[in-house]
Amino acid sequence: MRCNVDIYRLMLKSSRSLLLALSVVLAGCANNSLTGDTYSRDEARQVQQVQYGRILSVRPVIIEGDREGIVGNVGGTVIGGVAGNSVGGGNGQTIATVIGAAVGGILGQAAEERATRRQGQELTLEMDNGEVLSVVQEVKDNVFFAIDDRVKLLKLNGTARVSY
Repeated sequence: MRCNVDIYRLMLKSSRSLLLALSVVLAGCANNSLTGDTYSRDEARQVQQVQYGRILSVRPVIIEGDREGIVGNVGGTVIGGVAGNSVGGGNGQTIATVIGAAVGGILGQAAEERATRRQGQELTLEMDNGEVLSVVQEVKDNVFFAIDDRVKLLKLNGTARVSY
């Protein structure tokens, strides 16, 4: 009986540590920005094509979160497996562990997607050369572009961003 109590305490402590670690990692993932003024290290110091134009329309959109992240999948699977393992004994415990891991993985993936979801804006631009383009990017500081704003479009290797 003493051994089961010690194992339970160890699992509980491990689960708390894992939850804390997942929270820290998810907070770090939340910093992946898709705003018009955020550049990756690879994009820095690269020549970009610049065009000027004006905003024709602005539409709020949601940029979906990361569905393939390892944090939600693995973290949820581990937590679900530990929770399932605490149910029953023998074959029933094994089945509960497998089901708990599967359900935990699905719930962890959904939680990561929600945590990394961002408010975006779909911008329709009329460039000075008459070309009409659409760009979706994350909203920064809850400030949307406005119709008729004069903007510049920066393009680099298939990535486009709009800024003032």
